[in-house]
Amino acid sequence: MTRPVIIGLTGSIGMGKSTVASMFQAAGIPVFDADAEVRAMQGPDGELNSVIEKAFPGSTGPNGVDRDALGKLVFGDKEALERLEDIVHPAVGKKRMQFLSDNADAPIIVFDIPLLFEGGGNESVDVVVVVSAPAEAQRKRVLARANMTSEKFEHILTLQVPDAEKRERADYVIDTGTTLNETRAQVEALLETITVKRD
Repeated sequence: MTRPVIIGLTGSIGMGKSTVASMFQAAGIPVFDADAEVRAMQGPDGELNSVIEKAFPGSTGPNGVDRDALGKLVFGDKEALERLEDIVHPAVGKKRMQFLSDNADAPIIVFDIPLLFEGGGNESVDVVVVVSAPAEAQRKRVLARANMTSEKFEHILTLQVPDAEKRERADYVIDTGTTLNETRAQVEALLETITVKRD
């Protein structure tokens, strides 16, 4: 039995990756959402809460991990961020493998992973798809988010592989600086290409 073609979907903050992921889902493609898994593992009764509280005292409460409190503890502290990633990344990796096993019969699956390149995840997928948009559109989208500041945005960018490098390393780039219909058409064309190659 052939295993699914694994698409690694990534893109810097504010590039429209979640929108593109939902387009893959609407086309019937199973999508593993790494961020959603992290939120679940850090929510009420989340399996990572006790480990995170032990590593970062005061970062959790009755509703799970307090993202603002945890953010303050790791913001600008490379060593603290690495400690947090050492807790979160292996746990997400396990969930991802379970997802692959659960969807072994699907022809194509998508791993939606914001830090695909940063975590070396690009090595374990078949096709890397980068979602991109002009820098101006990206900035506008991100600064429209609640609790987002220019300083926070700039800091997040320093933690991510630059968009130009992501585009360079991608197998395919989906441009979301266009209309939703044009973006959807790019997703459909990409799926057609991959399906033809797979067959």
